[in-house]
Amino acid sequence: MKQNKFLTIYHELVEAIKNGEYPAQSTLPSENELTDLYQTSRETIRKALNLLSQNGFIQKVRGKGSVVLDQNKFDFPVSGLVSFKELADSMGEKPKTTVHELSLSHPNDMVQQAMNLDENSLVWHVSRIRNIGGNDVILDKDYIIYDLVPKLTKEICEDSIYAYLEGELGLNISFAKKEITAEDPTEEDRNLLDLEGFSTIVVIKNYVYLNDATLFQFTESRHRPDKFRFVDFARR
Repeated sequence: MKQNKFLTIYHELVEAIKNGEYPAQSTLPSENELTDLYQTSRETIRKALNLLSQNGFIQKVRGKGSVVLDQNKFDFPVSGLVSFKELADSMGEKPKTTVHELSLSHPNDMVQQAMNLDENSLVWHVSRIRNIGGNDVILDKDYIIYDLVPKLTKEICEDSIYAYLEGELGLNISFAKKEITAEDPTEEDRNLLDLEGFSTIVVIKNYVYLNDATLFQFTESRHRPDKFRFVDFARR
């Protein structure tokens, strides 16, 4: 029984978090305080806290301790193809989108390679920051082929690019290839997102195709990891 004490502590803390005793953005008692509270060793407390961290209940932040994470996360479908606005509307959230950049230019080397373009092509570069619950938690960087989308405005980008492409331009968006990685935040991430205490960014790269198999969009979506859960359904 003694060897499982960290599991008992873990479950008690999970229950306290779920019941609101420790709300999101609050901090758990320190390791020393928990050691006294549960009359156990510091190693046992650390095991319980590590399990809480692994399962997404807390984030260990230097100088603050164990910060409780928001358990109301967005479920991002891995195999689905939905816009951020559609996802937010389906969950009743009211996020705010800020257009950080909207420009038309020749693609850089990274975009040329990702979209199989030459250096003389023209692409829209749209950089948008998604704010949820008062925090900037997503940086979306879109690259869209100008020949297929000759007009984009800030108002369109703040609302829904996909609604405009499908509803106004009549484009038939069909499928996408996705790559998901965990990376160190860049200087741009740290400047544009609220990343205090977070040392990892979840990056989703989308290669989006029309129904005629034309690759028309490349998106790099950079997520703060505490607010999102990536889900899929599999059948054998």
